[in-house]
Amino acid sequence: MNSYLISIVLIVLIAQERCIGQLSLKHCPDRQCIEVFKSNLDEPVVTHNLKDTMRPYLHPVLPPDGNGILTENQPAHHPHQTGIYWGLKKVNGRDYFMNNQGDFYQKVRHQILLDSGEQVKWESVYLLLDQIGEAVLRETQTWALKESNGCFLLDLTWKGTAIQKVSIDQFFVGGLFIRMPYHADIEGQAVNALGEVDYSQAEGHRAIWVNVGMEISGRSDWGNIAILDHPQNEVFPSPWRIDHQLGVGPSRQILGGYSIEPGTSTVERYRMVIYSGTSDPDRLDELWQQYICETHRQN
Repeated sequence: MNSYLISIVLIVLIAQERCIGQLSLKHCPDRQCIEVFKSNLDEPVVTHNLKDTMRPYLHPVLPPDGNGILTENQPAHHPHQTGIYWGLKKVNGRDYFMNNQGDFYQKVRHQILLDSGEQVKWESVYLLLDQIGEAVLRETQTWALKESNGCFLLDLTWKGTAIQKVSIDQFFVGGLFIRMPYHADIEGQAVNALGEVDYSQAEGHRAIWVNVGMEISGRSDWGNIAILDHPQNEVFPSPWRIDHQLGVGPSRQILGGYSIEPGTSTVERYRMVIYSGTSDPDRLDELWQQYICETHRQN
């Protein structure tokens, strides 16, 4: 390889490195949140809101280039929905999906597990409260974020530990959910790994991943968030809620009710792929395989 080509390669590699950047976490006690920063951007790329008596949620969430916000908090068409969050329905008759604060949630703690580098990691612990303020379920959310090939890879391990006997009834939604900034006058689409699109085709169906993409204010291309399912989840492949405004989430509750005995736990795992541009089903299949291989090695 001549010196000219070597120089070009070096320039490309340096540009890629600058584009990827390093990640770091910042704890903001006054605003009760944890922010994730990328070294070459001024604004946080992920903000995890961790209020004392409100369901934890991620918003705003940005793509790797920092241009545009890919989540929405409390839109008029679904005011109970808060960016990226976990909300269960019909837990001992109580609704933690529609009700996100007040006497439903109580924070125990949150902590930073890995504060900087190519990957950052953090955790939150909340109690789900019953009608008289007693703890029903201890919810631990462990999050990890890294960047790879133009995408943010955001991993969630959700652990629910029963304090009382917990009965969770069948419903058409409940669990991880994503609300992107949908409006009636923009283009957008949800598509699953089977090629089924939107509510009319994909609602309630089982698939290993679902991708949601739409026009985003301030961008000339679409913003996308894909959720990848994990084979260790109880009802893999998960069935999916896909609503008319392109809110999506996998839900074990769609297939039926289940219970958790006091002192025992249930765990679910998902990876979110956050990116801009055109979605590619083959690429998402590859990313799903990569996710499974990575978690297998870790175990």
